[in-house]
Amino acid sequence: MNIAALGEGMIELSGMPLARRWGGDTLNTAVYLARQLAGGHRVRYLSALGDDSLSNELITAWRDEKLLTDRIARLPGRNPGLYLVETDTVGERRFHYWRSDSAARHWFASSLDFAKLFDGLDALYLSGITLALFPPKERARLIAALIEFKAHGGHVWFDNNYRLPLWSREEAREAYTQLYAIADIALVTEDDETLVFGDGGNVLVERIRAAGCAELVVKRGAAPCLVVAGKLRCEVAPSPVSHVVDTCAAGDAFAAGYLAARLAEANPVAAAHAGHALAGVVIQHPGAIIPAAAMPHAPAPSSAFRRSA
Repeated sequence: MNIAALGEGMIELSGMPLARRWGGDTLNTAVYLARQLAGGHRVRYLSALGDDSLSNELITAWRDEKLLTDRIARLPGRNPGLYLVETDTVGERRFHYWRSDSAARHWFASSLDFAKLFDGLDALYLSGITLALFPPKERARLIAALIEFKAHGGHVWFDNNYRLPLWSREEAREAYTQLYAIADIALVTEDDETLVFGDGGNVLVERIRAAGCAELVVKRGAAPCLVVAGKLRCEVAPSPVSHVVDTCAAGDAFAAGYLAARLAEANPVAAAHAGHALAGVVIQHPGAIIPAAAMPHAPAPSSAFRRSA
């Protein structure tokens, strides 16, 4: 299966003294997916970088993670974005961004050829942050391209990850509603969704299902997530984590664990347990990307989600 994640990968600064790493919400999910999926699946990242030494380092690191980088644009004279993470004594994080002039932001505004970018893909993963990084006109073109992609048998996986500084709640509400109408799987952080729509719980679930999304996971941090798929509706609790170091990428890791398990034909409940298991390991390490050796057991691969002809 050919899978791609669309978004922005950036330089990450965190810790004291500061350590330089890298991350980005859809990039984190793509890396954790690639680590869990074996033969029969390929994971590609869709983004842009500059032609500087930092961009070269990022490309090398992502290739080492077995991500396909052949559709990452390289923009002369541009640089990658940067973010700094502050964590408190219980691992909760606060982000500071320097991304407004990044290579990815310029690329998202450049009237992309989505038919070429999505060519040959079976599934596409994107987030609310991905949507926010596109100017309104280009965002509308992206959503139209996703509708076309879905109409031709592609799978769309959407995480509602929301960052208020990037765009307004009104813009997010409009775009999210359109994504829920085409998403095969929606991975929804309840706090983010409440911030955008002002609802939660059953109202949130019914709104997303009414839009057209058949498979939904409502993420609630350390509380049980809510899994809704067809007639199934249940809560799945994570195992307690006694020492939380950094909650950065917890939701991204959950998404990767859930999707990898679903690709291995696990049912949604088992997939939610897999998502919790990966997220629970990730939050015990600093930074968005944990050492590969720390990864929990990966599910066996399957071609169950291969794109229809």
